[in-house]
Amino acid sequence: MTFPEWTKPGIDGALGGAIAGSILGFNWGGRITSGNAQTMARNFATDEVTLAMVPVCLNISAVDPERTAKLAILQGVSGFGRRNAMMDTVWATHLGSDKPNRNLADACLAGLGLDES
Repeated sequence: MTFPEWTKPGIDGALGGAIAGSILGFNWGGRITSGNAQTMARNFATDEVTLAMVPVCLNISAVDPERTAKLAILQGVSGFGRRNAMMDTVWATHLGSDKPNRNLADACLAGLGLDES
């Protein structure tokens, strides 16, 4: 089947517009794929759980009998060493977990006023 010669520019324009609309829509138009949406939701949930755990971390640190010594250690180190020292205190451990969490350690340091920002 042959198409009239005058339809070729219209078909080319429609295809080009569909491709350009898709590219622009996903790059600048706010459209996202389901994989990106799931990643964003997972990151948001992780951040919210961390923020919710900060008061727990601060309460655990407040009742720790070795609080003064641990705070002295935290104040004595800087940079990544401070985060690692916070993780060694076990204050930055999520409930039900046996390993400290880096994000929670950073948030607890901020809550204690020991962050370096």
